[in-house]
Amino acid sequence: MQLTTDNLNSLCQTAISAALTAGQLISDYTGREIKVENKTGGSSLASQVVTEVDLLSQQCILEIIEPTCKSYDLALLTEESADDHSRLEKDYFWCIDPLDGTLPFTESTPGYAVSIALVTKAGIPQIGVVYDPVKQTLYHAIKGHGAYRNQEPWLVTKDCNKKPLTLITDRSFLKHPLFEASMTELKRISNQLGCTKLSTIHHGGAAMNALWVLENSPACYFKYPKPQDGGGSLWDYAATACVFHEMGAAVSDIHGDPLELNRVDSTFMNHRGVLFAHTAELAIHIQTLYQQLVV
Repeated sequence: MQLTTDNLNSLCQTAISAALTAGQLISDYTGREIKVENKTGGSSLASQVVTEVDLLSQQCILEIIEPTCKSYDLALLTEESADDHSRLEKDYFWCIDPLDGTLPFTESTPGYAVSIALVTKAGIPQIGVVYDPVKQTLYHAIKGHGAYRNQEPWLVTKDCNKKPLTLITDRSFLKHPLFEASMTELKRISNQLGCTKLSTIHHGGAAMNALWVLENSPACYFKYPKPQDGGGSLWDYAATACVFHEMGAAVSDIHGDPLELNRVDSTFMNHRGVLFAHTAELAIHIQTLYQQLVV
């Protein structure tokens, strides 16, 4: 089945409605005492934390999204439910993170969001919707139809001159064996690009980390490959990948190849790493940096 432009517009509005409704639910729980539990996940704490709000948000989203699965013959992949692998059979699947950045949410720290994407069986995002309940900011994109911030067309300057270069990472990167060497090289890259300094942000979830690249450009967000399960999952990157494609910004694995957003063998993304950058030029610098560090 090939979805039409009208189909995609309609499905995007459904995803926006679901994201806003879930975002309001999340906001209602912000600041309350919430029971935090651990689940089976990747190797980092951030991937193992879950709360009742994650589950309530997912329920809220599915009440709005699930009718479209029958109407359009769509598969469904969500963080808080088992992968039934229907995403490998249907032409399209919803890829949902009902509360991306659960760890910052439990700490009452900005960086959590609702993330909803529609992805083809080939792993190409068609719709990306992210809602930030902290700043009440809605981001969305439809393949071939641009990116939007609070329903207005979104354009980001690509000028680096006389501005700080912002490195956005997960907090686990601060303990990475390549951290110090990476920072040294990033300072050199910052100077080479004409930036005034190198600043860092390391407290958000994957969706907001990627969007903060665009909100704080010039900037980049990356995760190096690792052998352990983790590195984020399909639902962490599918929506923002769509936004980046439509912005003309750079999104890839750490080697510069397209993200595998419908992996057959796993939902984790640790095998190739991820890279979001406000320009292709900066992305190439990061790819080269990694290649030099692992030689």
